[in-house]
Amino acid sequence: MHLRTMGVVFAGGNSITLFRVAGIRIAVDWSWFLFLFIVIFWLSGFFGDLLGNPGGIEPYIWAVISAAGFFASILLHELGHAFAARRAGIGISTIRLWLFGGVAEMQQESDSPGTEFKVAIAGPVVTALIAAAMIAIGIQAQGVEGFRDAVEMRITPDTNGPIAVVAWLAAVNVLVLGFNLLPAFPMDGGRIVRAIAWKITGKRGSATRFAAGLGRIFGFLFIGLGILWALNGNVFSGLWLAMIGFLVNGAARSASKSTLSEKLEQVTVSQVMDSEPVAIPGSLDTSRALEEYFLRFGWSWFPVVDDAGAFIGMALRDNFEAVPEIERANTPVASLVERDPGFSVASTARLDTLLGNPNLRRFGALMVLDEAGSLAGVVTVEQVGRALRA
Repeated sequence: MHLRTMGVVFAGGNSITLFRVAGIRIAVDWSWFLFLFIVIFWLSGFFGDLLGNPGGIEPYIWAVISAAGFFASILLHELGHAFAARRAGIGISTIRLWLFGGVAEMQQESDSPGTEFKVAIAGPVVTALIAAAMIAIGIQAQGVEGFRDAVEMRITPDTNGPIAVVAWLAAVNVLVLGFNLLPAFPMDGGRIVRAIAWKITGKRGSATRFAAGLGRIFGFLFIGLGILWALNGNVFSGLWLAMIGFLVNGAARSASKSTLSEKLEQVTVSQVMDSEPVAIPGSLDTSRALEEYFLRFGWSWFPVVDDAGAFIGMALRDNFEAVPEIERANTPVASLVERDPGFSVASTARLDTLLGNPNLRRFGALMVLDEAGSLAGVVTVEQVGRALRA
């Protein structure tokens, strides 16, 4: 996981969009397909031996079902992070899956240790529930001994395709849970450690360096253990673990060197914002909005508020000009706004939580809301830049 991400391991490069869940883009890196191929190839051999039909179509089908189940497990893990982040007011742009796991890409950092802990623990909780459900189903179907044989991939007369799938998904989710809870920043366990240290010390920067130090230790352990496995004949597993170790170590090293956010911890958005933003009333018609705001000021966007001053969303000039001129007088501004919680930030938020915010990059500004949700100001890239230079 890189900055502002939460997930099983790390983010990859370019990705392919598959679908959306509750407005969240679900994407996969090309390396994820390589991983699925490896899983399917390996499991098809096992199911072929289990069913006494090596090379047949049925073992391949069960292998594909198992791989799809694993895909769903990782996706649900990331959705756990995503929905926990959304409940805390943190926008999620994309969930990305790749060779070494997945990430939920957050639009800003957590604003408190409690939020950090809740978002970090949500994914492992989902994985634990999946594992528990698979174990319960397997024991109910096969009994404790029979299900244990299936988990250990022992071929017995009582083992069949569906039970083997359930057993494999139970085992792999337990492994993902245990590995991901290791206190190795930036994995979830490391972020949980950071949240606890942040709560104790009251300093995000110190907590990050502490968790990153643990991450580097585990990174070196993964590298060493991976090399040892490879030398002992487990070449694939060893290289895989060593690669994860390199990634963990690199991400932790980068986090430990970052002091910028620590310097900004005491600066809040309200201290640098423009407290007199120009906003368009949502009840205004499109024709007047174009004339009195877009043409007058020459800006490409404006915040939109309702009659009580509450922020509704963003008005984009292109959307307004796309309305046929004959319809503009009867088209209210509120019907054309783009709505996204990520367009706004609380006035009490620390300035460091805005670093890397995609909407700040998109608009060059974020809308600042007070406790009642009313538009209190606007914070721009220039204002953030001045604070950074200071």
